[in-house]
Amino acid sequence: MTDIKNTPGADGGDAVVSALNAVGADYIFCSSGSEWAPVWESLARRHRDGEPAPRYLDLTHETVAVGMATGYGLVERRPQGVLLHAAPGLLQGSMAVHGALLAGVPMVVASSESTTYGDGPGQDPGGQWYRNLSIVGGPHQIAQPFTKWSNEAASVHTLPTMITRAAELAWRAPAGPAYLNIPLEILLEEWDGREARTVVPPGSTHSSPEEVDPVAQLIREAGNPVIVTETAGREAGGFESLLAFAEAWNIPVVEPDSAVCGNFPRDHPLHAGSDIGPWMDEADLILLVNCRAPFYPPSRRPSKATIVVIDEVPQRPHVVYQVLFADRYLEGNVANTLRQLTKRAKDLDVAAVTARRVAQEERHADEQAAIAAAESKAAAQTDGIDPVLVAATLRGLLDGRDAIVVDETITHSRVVKRHVQTSEPDSYFYVQGGLGQGIAVALGVKLAAGERPVVLTIGDGAFAYNPVIQSYDASAAYELPLLIVIFNNRVYKSMNLNHRRFYPEGAAAETGEWLGTDLHRLPRLAQFAEPFGMHTETVDTPDALAPALERALKAVAEGTTAVVDVLVTR
Repeated sequence: MTDIKNTPGADGGDAVVSALNAVGADYIFCSSGSEWAPVWESLARRHRDGEPAPRYLDLTHETVAVGMATGYGLVERRPQGVLLHAAPGLLQGSMAVHGALLAGVPMVVASSESTTYGDGPGQDPGGQWYRNLSIVGGPHQIAQPFTKWSNEAASVHTLPTMITRAAELAWRAPAGPAYLNIPLEILLEEWDGREARTVVPPGSTHSSPEEVDPVAQLIREAGNPVIVTETAGREAGGFESLLAFAEAWNIPVVEPDSAVCGNFPRDHPLHAGSDIGPWMDEADLILLVNCRAPFYPPSRRPSKATIVVIDEVPQRPHVVYQVLFADRYLEGNVANTLRQLTKRAKDLDVAAVTARRVAQEERHADEQAAIAAAESKAAAQTDGIDPVLVAATLRGLLDGRDAIVVDETITHSRVVKRHVQTSEPDSYFYVQGGLGQGIAVALGVKLAAGERPVVLTIGDGAFAYNPVIQSYDASAAYELPLLIVIFNNRVYKSMNLNHRRFYPEGAAAETGEWLGTDLHRLPRLAQFAEPFGMHTETVDTPDALAPALERALKAVAEGTTAVVDVLVTR
């Protein structure tokens, strides 16, 4: 570990920049407030003097700042800095911070308030804190329920070490956001330039051979095992190690609807789709690999299967209610554990393994035939665009481009997963938490992905929740071109489906008065991008779909965001 020396006589703003630089943050994602002037001054001085500092992104909405940090962290898996404005800014960004917690993305989030309200020595912080911005108990108490760790920096002298601690806590499993309240008076206080400590990657934990060997024996003896995973691909090396593990033992892999990233090639013969239902009574061994909530309802227990949980932190502290029915736990680093189990794929019953493989290949062939049939039906439809056609067309156009798909659809999410069929590590992410973060998360993914194309699939309802103007501003300002494909059915479909499900013969069904769902009154959604000089398309006929998407991808390749508003039939 090395120390980063700093300039004596600086203030708390320089302490913040020095600490974020030391912990290895590439970026500071900031939705600014007046309290961050000390940080801006530190950055200006460093830029003038040629000193190192994280790159600063000036963003105009809290959800954009946090969402971009989330998207960047999904790919880079290292903590970045996020600065928000006081308690109101933290409240505005809280949904996205909670999404980062669910997504397992490390970051250090900070906001600031006055603690003296003009009655203390030194510079006047301004009357806004006394009248409008402060909140009882401080913002660190607000942040506690939706962060891994939340605290206040009480002194400029401990501020750098507090940031280091926040980064180290954020990075360790289960990764997630840590929050620090940094009072404005601390930012303005003189700092003595003491060392800011660097942060090294967390060490890995391992399941012992004494724990792994019995599980390998369970697999060896199983006649009909299955792997169920939600987030194995989110771990460094997790996608590759799961693929090797499944192939070594010839075990089918189910990615349930709750899967939040690409974990296994969807075109692989061992991919067993998204429905765990057929395995509930048939499987004699279920391997839950990074699977936080495999069964729904939670009381739905497999009839005869032994359940092995492979997860570094299987009992997620941020999950309110979690039922795994585990018979055994392997709690080391997931990629390491899977590699250990792969090495033990020896002395197998060749006949049993062959039968298992043949059965799964038949299931996979049936699924691929069903996919092809659905796509043929969608292609033959002439009275509007079926969502299946959109996803299948995207798959064809993205083939060979090494693209990343970020998904913020709800009723179309199964269609996107099933028909886009991503097959590489870090090629698919589903936005976690509340709707309204998708564009920002995709921008953060693009920031990390470089030349790789990034596609956001999003519903019209989710699109309306996003801070669209501020997201487009960030895209243009920082040259982060996206392809945004809107599945626009002109309705909050999931809300409407629930109303119909709960009250199938109710007053709404009788009168046709479906409240809370109609989006026909919205203007054409692509138009919001026009003031930014972005490429826009609105498509409502099948024969226009592929050409529109081709033109959009060409525009993205040339450096501009493209928005394709597809009017789908359902």
